[in-house]
Amino acid sequence: MVKNTAVGHKKFWHSFRFAAHGIASAFKSELNMKVHCGLAVIVLVAAAVFRLPPSSWMLLLLAITLVLSSELLNTAIEATVDLVSPDIHPLAKTAKDTAAGAVLLTAVFAVIVGIYVFYHPVMDWITGLMS
Repeated sequence: MVKNTAVGHKKFWHSFRFAAHGIASAFKSELNMKVHCGLAVIVLVAAAVFRLPPSSWMLLLLAITLVLSSELLNTAIEATVDLVSPDIHPLAKTAKDTAAGAVLLTAVFAVIVGIYVFYHPVMDWITGLMS
């Protein structure tokens, strides 16, 4: 049996469209996603202004990706829990709280990465202003 590769190829590209729709949906509906994206833009602009080396960019991009990914997963979990358990239930609360905890954990990691990456460049800039 010969597989229709054109159909498989089309489905593959559709998956990217579905994923982009999911990201856009989370951005539109979730305040925290907007906040995380806004902070990511500020961090990336600061990285450009301070002309950080590629290794620092990779750390920042890793932290940003982890935060945004965990926020997307949190949104998916919350939507699923709301669908299957519209009434208040202790297990639904546990699922939502645990997913939110994952976002908090990655956000704390991102802050630590930001401090690590920006500490010396910012201190050098402040020292330059004072001299």
